[in-house]
Amino acid sequence: MSSQLRLAIDIGGTFTDTVLADPGGVVLASNKVLTTHQDPAQGALTGALRALQAAGCRAAEVGGVVHGTTLATNALIEKRGARTVSITTAGFRDILEIAYERRYAQYDIALEKPDLLIQRDQCLTVRERMDVHGAPLVPLEAAAIAQVVEEVPPEVEAVAICLLHAYANPAHELALAAALRAQRPDLRMSLSSQVSPEAREFDRLCTTLANAYIQPMMDGYLAQFAARFAEAGLDAPVLMMTASGGMCTLETARRFPIRLVESGPAGGAILAGDVANRAGLKDVLSFDMGGTTAKLCLIKDGTPRTARSFEVARAARFIKGSGMPVRVPVIDMIEIGAGGGSIAQVDRLGRLQVGPESAGSDPGPAAFGRGGVHPTVTDADVALGYIRPERFAQGDFAPDVEAASAVLAADVGAALNIDARSAA
Repeated sequence: MSSQLRLAIDIGGTFTDTVLADPGGVVLASNKVLTTHQDPAQGALTGALRALQAAGCRAAEVGGVVHGTTLATNALIEKRGARTVSITTAGFRDILEIAYERRYAQYDIALEKPDLLIQRDQCLTVRERMDVHGAPLVPLEAAAIAQVVEEVPPEVEAVAICLLHAYANPAHELALAAALRAQRPDLRMSLSSQVSPEAREFDRLCTTLANAYIQPMMDGYLAQFAARFAEAGLDAPVLMMTASGGMCTLETARRFPIRLVESGPAGGAILAGDVANRAGLKDVLSFDMGGTTAKLCLIKDGTPRTARSFEVARAARFIKGSGMPVRVPVIDMIEIGAGGGSIAQVDRLGRLQVGPESAGSDPGPAAFGRGGVHPTVTDADVALGYIRPERFAQGDFAPDVEAASAVLAADVGAALNIDARSAA
């Protein structure tokens, strides 16, 4: 990779961004195309080919591809995963229901519990048990394996196996997975001893379950991504950006897609840290505004803060404990639903609110001319001249200033009795 070109691709909720750089890190070309949600690999390939064409380079000159994406995050938030069941040790069926044995808002009588992806009837159990040191207390017998294999419904696509103290000894999880694979080779399996080999049953099960839930979709996407690029002559090694700011191979990402959650924003925080160091600044706050969300990260001594866990899909946006915990290394960020595509609206008390709903890329902001009818942050930027139509997205399509102003006046402006510019 050191002697060839490098290609970086980031798929967001609204745009897919591509950068082509030479071995010294000098940017040769960059472009922005709308994310193709029905087939994300197509948008990525389009961006890559356009970057090569703009730089006058050939696909064979690319020695490596780095890819970050929010597809895994969005699949969890939007509940677009596979039909999944969990298998836990007998007597521990209700780990998801019991959780931490506390309420995240003690006095909220209308408290909404976090959505943990599956219901109680999708939680299966098997008779076995390891102790905390990994010694078998209750052996995993063939009859118990046969029974739980029979209980897995035929329509299920993925299984999350999380047996008690499997982090200390994975033998029972491996044996159960082998039996399931022999009977149902179509099943995707996630083992807690491989996904999150740590103590704390609730966190470990949630992480394993999230991995199983998105694995079929992400595995299919990544396989298609590699195949599409190879067909176009871009058969260079692909490395995936992870939530921790590191990278992993495509094969590892297909097995453990939970590591890709927030991988796109992680790249932004890494870049912000690099820019800060080049400017001689050690302690800064990075702000990364995307199409759907805005991300903030504290960079201390030139390095983004990291954490061992984070929460997905919080029921209460800013309250810790109201989401599904995921135990993977991650760059520590605050994320809010206020990006370029976030929709603005005026409530019945006359208050202006932006997000968390987003127009995405289809139909997108009204200024994109793709059928958007709600005012967004991008429409406001276009109406105020912050985004110059002739320079936006390499000039591939020019935002419509009149359409942006019209939707601002008709919606926010009419509600607050102000003109389009004041609304923007």
